[in-house]
Amino acid sequence: VQLQASGGGLVQAGDSLRLSCAASGLSLSRYAMGWFRQAPGKRREFVGTHRRSGDSPYYTDSEKGRFTISRDNAKNTVYLQMNILKSEDTAEYFCAATERTFASRSYYFSPTSYEYWGQGTLVTVSS
Repeated sequence: VQLQASGGGLVQAGDSLRLSCAASGLSLSRYAMGWFRQAPGKRREFVGTHRRSGDSPYYTDSEKGRFTISRDNAKNTVYLQMNILKSEDTAEYFCAATERTFASRSYYFSPTSYEYWGQGTLVTVSS
């Protein structure tokens, strides 16, 4: 299984950016796909997760309304659309996959709930 994140870069505050996560070796429709980020010196934190098709995605309050996760199962790719970027969004962004389903949404917020991880893609937002 491989997850390949891409699309990071240097942008200005207020700009938009779309990250992609291409999956291989798994059938995306069977997995919940999460996005996490990690700023230098900080813990990896949950950004959002797109559960299996048909289920509502979860986001943190700070990202709700600015970030949108979508998926294209035919392309085995998940996207993170980020709008109105802020300097505090600067971090390395990771995608992750879990085949498990959880009754409690809080499990999706934890990095330990995901079996597979891609390498990060760096997003730098200048103010």
